[in-house]
Amino acid sequence: MNTFGHLFRITTWGESHGGAVGVVVDGCPPQINLDISAIQFELDRRRPGQSHLTTPRQESDTVEILSGVFEGKTLGTPISMLVWNKDARPAAYEHLKDVYRPSHADFTYQEKYGIRNWQGGGRASARETIGRVAAGAIAKQVLREVSGTETLAYVKQIHTLEAEVDADTVTLENIEASPVRCPDPIVGPKMAERIDQARRDLDSLGGIIESVARNVPVGLGEPVFDKLKADLAKAMMSLPATMGFQIGSGFAGVTMTGSEHNDPFYLEKDDGMERIRT
Repeated sequence: MNTFGHLFRITTWGESHGGAVGVVVDGCPPQINLDISAIQFELDRRRPGQSHLTTPRQESDTVEILSGVFEGKTLGTPISMLVWNKDARPAAYEHLKDVYRPSHADFTYQEKYGIRNWQGGGRASARETIGRVAAGAIAKQVLREVSGTETLAYVKQIHTLEAEVDADTVTLENIEASPVRCPDPIVGPKMAERIDQARRDLDSLGGIIESVARNVPVGLGEPVFDKLKADLAKAMMSLPATMGFQIGSGFAGVTMTGSEHNDPFYLEKDDGMERIRT
């Protein structure tokens, strides 16, 4: 229940206010040139305390690689990564020791296991995602080296504010230019204001993240229960507070006819050869 994947498997571990959190990646191909700074870059993007819009917890989230890498290359053996919790303040949750917070996993954990870590939610905290981010940073490097695949993600909507983003042309630089990581220069600042107002009102807001993958190899996934979209849905729905997932046109496909709702194909000639592209 703490492991995801088959050939490329990740197992996350650790609690929000415990000693550390981390991940073990098993199945990473050998001889991949691993850029540790790229892993740290992704963790820095996830790191709390970056602005007044995020949690005030102050953590450097500096990654340590304990195994699986030698002289800058992967060995093909398990890669273990660790991030120490420097700003753990378990005493701050003392008043919640006997209180079940609405919309949190407190009650469920207690009923299931008969015990729970009430210090920041334990494994149910979003701090668990550190392991996912670190493992994902390795996966991105493997995909880029093997197939030239690029993945990007950005904030598409906060509350009722929806951004206009061209998924075909958006860049990492566009995304990073915004404190809320929304590449829309008009809507992004409005999102920041809306979040700030909710914080002042002691309230919170929901949002939608959109992800784009480019140059994805044909044939990823398996025919039935391990379809790519099924695995993606499982991965996304396991994130804390996630309540929905859609791929492609998603539920909007209900409003379209079959002739409108399809994948276009065309023939591309290369060196006299014809290949089908989508």
